[in-house]
Amino acid sequence: MKTLADLAELVENESGLFVRWSRGPEVDEGGVSKDDLTGTELPGLSANALDVEDWWKPRPVWMWVARRLYDYSHLAHEKGPGVRPWVLEGEVVGHGPDNEPLVACRRPIAWIEEDVLEEAERAVAEQRGDWGPLRRTGDA
Repeated sequence: MKTLADLAELVENESGLFVRWSRGPEVDEGGVSKDDLTGTELPGLSANALDVEDWWKPRPVWMWVARRLYDYSHLAHEKGPGVRPWVLEGEVVGHGPDNEPLVACRRPIAWIEEDVLEEAERAVAEQRGDWGPLRRTGDA
């Protein structure tokens, strides 16, 4: 995916899509993730749904997608070199310890380019409110 508009169009036209932050489908071939805290193997790939929820409509799909990318953008830095977001078509097979979907990948679709992440960050910054990625630091 080269633009936020491209990704939004894909999400508008297909369902069952997820974004996964990893080193790619080849590395994820075994179809499992691990819980960072306990090391427990999870029965699917940790991912985040891209399907637009009914309550979001009639807001723009591009903003939905921007938020989904921005909320987990910390993973690229936290998980180490080579970790990038990519889109996959999949089926939920469970939920992880953070209630994230665990997905069986039916087919990888595309890498999400860095330019799309920058577009998403700009889109979120232009909105009202004090948003930040879901990874919070500091005192609780």
